[in-house]
Formats: sequence, structure tokens, C-alpha cells
Amino acid sequence: MLTMNDIIREGHPSLRKVAEEVNLPASEEDKKILASMLEYVINSQNPEIASKYSLRAGIGLAAPQINVSKRMIAVHVTDDKGTLYSYALFNPKVVSHSIEKSYLTSGEGCLSVDRAVPGYVPRYARVTVTGTSLNGEEVKLRLKGLPAIVFQHEIDHLNGVMFYDHIDNNNPFHPIPDAVAIER
Repeated sequence: MLTMNDIIREGHPSLRKVAEEVNLPASEEDKKILASMLEYVINSQNPEIASKYSLRAGIGLAAPQINVSKRMIAVHVTDDKGTLYSYALFNPKVVSHSIEKSYLTSGEGCLSVDRAVPGYVPRYARVTVTGTSLNGEEVKLRLKGLPAIVFQHEIDHLNGVMFYDHIDNNNPFHPIPDAVAIER
């Protein structure tokens, strides 16, 4: 089981590397790593388990955050209608996106960042993501709202990009023109 001890923190060089594609069909080792990432995100949202193992709550995790430079992400998040998006994906890609932007009014956080970084993070309001599931099935997701933001955040990790790279340092709360403000 993964714990916070397995998650590397900002400043670690692996967080700035572009992760390698996973050869498919995935090896048993890669499947085990990806399954443990999804298990972490699910466990971290369970107050009893999180407390017992000192897990910081997360809604997404990318393999580079556990010092594995491979294109794998795990997401476990509910949208504003209560629909659960629980996915563990190999080689996820944003294949299309809206012109319209969105952002979380509360800003974003990250399991690899132990400090609050205030500011709006502009994201695409709608994205289509493809990837391969743990069972080797092709997955195509059309996302908006919080799930769209989470998938973009995690896929950024695969490209060595941190969420705060998107924040305007001169004016972190500068309104993003015509963007959808998402409350969390």
C-alpha cells in the first residue's frame, strides 16, 4: 500500500521530467503500480484509513509523484452531479479540448506540494481524454468541471509541469477572461 512516504515532493528532479510511454499490453509490475496508485487515492478519501496511515487526501495521482517516470495516472473524483470518475489509466492523452477555460475558485493543490500556492490555474473547461485501463481496454472520456481539471492536472505531471506553472505570478488572482469558475 502506498503512503505519503512514497510520494516525492517538489524540487525532486523526477517531477520535472517528461514521463515515458508505457509499453502495452502493460507488464504485471506496471499494472501493480497503477492499481496501488488508484488504491492510494481511494484510501486517502476514507477518513478512517487516511487517519490510520496518515494519508493526505487526494483526488488524483500521477506515477512521477511516486518517482516512477511512466505515463500512468489514477483519478477518483465526483463531479457536481455526484457522478464518480474512478480511473487508472496508462498513456492518458488530452485528444481535444474546448477554447473556453475554467478554474477552481479555491485554487489547486498537489500531494507533492506541501505548501499552499494561492492563485487561479487556467484549464480547459472541457476535454476529451483517451487512455488504456488496467484491463487493457481503450477508454475515451468526455470531461467537464472538476473531473476535467483533475485529469489535466495529472496529465501535466506526465509532462514535468506543476500546477503553479500556470499561475500568473504577477497577479495570481487575475480574472481569467470568459472562464467558468468552479467551486469546490
